[in-house]
Amino acid sequence: MSQLTIIANIIAKEDKVDLVKAELLKLIDITRVEEGCINYDLHQDNDNKAHFMFYENWESRELWQVHMGNKHLSEYMAATEGAVEDFILNEMTVIA
Repeated sequence: MSQLTIIANIIAKEDKVDLVKAELLKLIDITRVEEGCINYDLHQDNDNKAHFMFYENWESRELWQVHMGNKHLSEYMAATEGAVEDFILNEMTVIA
């Protein structure tokens, strides 16, 4: 098992920025105590307030997959349905 880094870019629709931000913030505390979570940090672009980015590190891809199946993620998806313009997720491995 090797550590997994996740970079998730979320672009909210211009009229839904506050909704998406509020729903993303709800994920922080519950995720940070999940098994395997090393860090789970949410960022917001200084120039484009609709652009959010999660920088996450997990002990393994398997534990991240458990996270992805959790209820709070499905609740986030339901709450933000139609409010997100774009979502790009990258699974990455540290090489140096």
